[in-house]
Amino acid sequence: MMGQVLAAAVGTIAFSVLFSVPRAYYPYCGIIGGVGWIVYSLLLPGASSPEATFFATVAVIVLSRFFAVWERCPVTLFLIPGIFPLVPGAGVYWTAYYIVMDDLELASETGFTALKVAVAIVLGIVFIFQLPQGIFASVAALVPNRWRRGQIKERRGGKKI
Repeated sequence: MMGQVLAAAVGTIAFSVLFSVPRAYYPYCGIIGGVGWIVYSLLLPGASSPEATFFATVAVIVLSRFFAVWERCPVTLFLIPGIFPLVPGAGVYWTAYYIVMDDLELASETGFTALKVAVAIVLGIVFIFQLPQGIFASVAALVPNRWRRGQIKERRGGKKI
């Protein structure tokens, strides 16, 4: 499982590079993608794929919003790369494969599962974005100021970069 989590974190960082996320935020993106995959992997044996994806998406969005408030940057810097390990790309591929191979029963089964996973991702995003920003701001305020990247840069160079 640790290999999968590491692959999810590295893949998330790779998508961060692809989407021009500033280099300083790569570790946060990797943590978010890895945590999302941990939640998905832990829930998958006892839950269906859409259920596990929903709760993993909730974890990804909560962390994305927290880091966005903590670093004072847009949430999309963390959300878009962080959600990629959960996107049902393989399900869509196998659906198209089964259609081409004229196995419509398997195509409909895998396609419907991929659609349910995509809807679970959307619902997870919508539910967490309905929470007020103040919740994440108050949690971020609990973190000591010396851990914030901007505060440390200010002390080193005498000015914020």
